Amino acid sequence: MSEAMSGPPAASIVIPTYNRLYLLKSCIEAIRAHTTPSYELIVVDNGSTDGTAQYCKEERVPFISCPSNLGFPGACNLGMNVSAGDIIILLNNDVIVSYRWLDNILEAFRLHEDIGIIGPLTNYASGRQCEPRAYDDLEQFHHHARQWNKPDPKKHQRVLRVVGLCLAVRRSVMNRIGLLDEQFSPGHFEDDDYCLRARMSGYGIMIARDVYVHHYGSASFKEHGEHALKELVRRNYKRFVDKWSIDPHQFI
Repeated sequence: MSEAMSGPPAASIVIPTYNRLYLLKSCIEAIRAHTTPSYELIVVDNGSTDGTAQYCKEERVPFISCPSNLGFPGACNLGMNVSAGDIIILLNNDVIVSYRWLDNILEAFRLHEDIGIIGPLTNYASGRQCEPRAYDDLEQFHHHARQWNKPDPKKHQRVLRVVGLCLAVRRSVMNRIGLLDEQFSPGHFEDDDYCLRARMSGYGIMIARDVYVHHYGSASFKEHGEHALKELVRRNYKRFVDKWSIDPHQFI
């Protein structure tokens, strides 16, 4: 279950996917082109019907094939359960990584032993990770990323939560607090919940502001329409508040 690796991987990259093969291809191509440390790649296919499984076989991408759509939390949990890396990265299939993305995440973990979860900056996210940058296409993005992603510990920012589009977590955190809460399936607020649980167990949360990734944004949810997306967010917001009696907007 490994790529570019001899021995245990430095990180496990778990990518849930459902019927967005064109996005998955771009995501994996970017990982392969721009990842230097050893890693294993685990695709969790949520019952896709667009040739995802065949692509993974042809490209020798390790994958878990689900008979039905388990949603983002359920798929992530399957991948986390079989992962081997000390760092586990939950990565949306609509994210494009670039120069030194994983190097800088791993360095942030090395420098800050109390940090349990790290996220990058991006063009599309809620909260403090969203920092739009000027580029017109992916070629420009990769060109500028060579400047943005220069390692700089002064750009490590402690925060209260990060978004699940590219969520890097220590295995020790997973071992202590468990997996994602699947009551938030198909997605939204499972990342807020996980960050809160990590903080309650004594771990810090950080944005590595020397890591910038491109995010197309909610591609799997937008297909159901704006109204359905709003209803999903409203429902899972209520579930989060009911679970913790906390408004998640207090720590955005």
